[in-house]
Amino acid sequence: MLTVILCDDNAREREYLKSLVLGWASESGTKLTVHEFSSAEELLFSYSDCPPDILLLDIELSGMNGVELAKTLRARSDFSQIIFITGYPDFITDGYDVSALHYLLKPVRPEKLFEVLTRAAENVSRLQRAVVFKTADGIERLPVETIIYAEAFSHLVSFVCAGRSCEVRCTISEAKAMLGEGFIQCHRSYIVALKYIKTVGSRDILLDNGVRLPVSRQLYKEVKTAYLSYYGVI
Repeated sequence: MLTVILCDDNAREREYLKSLVLGWASESGTKLTVHEFSSAEELLFSYSDCPPDILLLDIELSGMNGVELAKTLRARSDFSQIIFITGYPDFITDGYDVSALHYLLKPVRPEKLFEVLTRAAENVSRLQRAVVFKTADGIERLPVETIIYAEAFSHLVSFVCAGRSCEVRCTISEAKAMLGEGFIQCHRSYIVALKYIKTVGSRDILLDNGVRLPVSRQLYKEVKTAYLSYYGVI
């Protein structure tokens, strides 16, 4: 179930966007709820009651504009998929520092919005995936998106992220199932995120952070194929 927020101070524009979002949901078989707001201030007042997966924000809002709103939300460590709507191309450069997914020009074309909403839903799904494990203090959730690689040793698997690692009592096969799409096993003891691979050699993999991981002879072809496929080469 996705939560989508529409924020536009023009009631007719909101109604049009809502009809498109519901049309995309029907066509794609996606379950969602839609919340509408006429101003940034109104949205912020109710924000904690309806945390969104996807935000469609009009940039030219009266009062606080859409870009200022997005910056406020990002300052709260909000990672919603933001799609800006604008009637003026000149505004498109204003929101790059809030990591907007896309900018759509008015009048919004249905096929273009459908395409962007599909990408947003895929991103939400990926961000929601996580490895959940017990710690001395309770239970911790490690987003799959942050994991660079996993290394198995003894009866544990170490999930390595930038600046930290977490050890979980499981097998390499169980770890592979937890990580899912976007990862490839390159060795009996290693699973790596395809997006962090810099180069693939016949004996090892070089990651973006300079770490090298071994590649077994039996898995080399599968790793190479997965890597090329990930970047659309094959």
